[in-house]
Amino acid sequence: MESKVGGRRNVLMLVSAMLIWGTIGIFRKYIPVSSAFLAFSRGMLGGLFMLAFVLVRRKKRSEKLQLSKTLLLALTGAAMGINWILLFEAYNYTSVAVATLCYYMEPTIVMLLSPFIFKERLSAKRAVCAAVAIVGMVLISGVIGGGQTGSVKGVLLGLGAAVLYSAVVIMNKRISGLDAYSKTAIELMSAGAVMTPYMLLTGGAAAAGFDARTVILLLTVGLIHTGVAYLLYFGSMDGLKAQSIAILSYIDPVSALLFSALFLKEALSLLTVIGAILIIGSAVAGEMHTDRK
Repeated sequence: MESKVGGRRNVLMLVSAMLIWGTIGIFRKYIPVSSAFLAFSRGMLGGLFMLAFVLVRRKKRSEKLQLSKTLLLALTGAAMGINWILLFEAYNYTSVAVATLCYYMEPTIVMLLSPFIFKERLSAKRAVCAAVAIVGMVLISGVIGGGQTGSVKGVLLGLGAAVLYSAVVIMNKRISGLDAYSKTAIELMSAGAVMTPYMLLTGGAAAAGFDARTVILLLTVGLIHTGVAYLLYFGSMDGLKAQSIAILSYIDPVSALLFSALFLKEALSLLTVIGAILIIGSAVAGEMHTDRK
């Protein structure tokens, strides 16, 4: 009975994290700051939140962090920060639905790169999944149907974010022997820190309409969408099967589509809906294949 209760709690934690992440595009639409400043705020606030959690729960024997791992974590964090900038900019140029679906091409990109990076065989089924996802990407991009589903620039920014997200996933696979919370704290802080010189060079620290509402929204994105969501995500891992985690993770893009239609009144065209089904369905099928293997 206790294990069932624990399993339900873990599922609830993971679903909650996905729903929180599913609303970040909506919040971005109402925060009148540059994407660089938003990425900086998210990284620093989320990183400090995670660091405080790590210090509170620190075990008696602390893990030694090698210089090579520290550098790789910092590089991963930098890629994470740039990935956020591209995604936040994509929200500015196209709908939340289209930007989110472009972003969730990440599993397909990792799948296609795995034979070269991890020496994994690309099976026929995974190749078909990748091809289906690419077809879905074409449908939501607006290439078919006169480009009504979103601007080309927004689509390209979303795809760029997906490429950087893939780099984060790949680099994280090479970092082992470190607590997930500690690793995430370092990466988030690095994501925020790398934005500082970029903002100084581009003037991205300037914020139009920096009022009380903007501060509250920034704190929400930094503490709730990042700090709390990551705690829920990692806290749900124990006791859940990898396949369950993979499937439940797609609540994020699905909820993002529904929330954008409900709160932002973004119309979902038939091609966008079909493209969403193809992208998300192929990604789930590909991850289920990996888990069985």
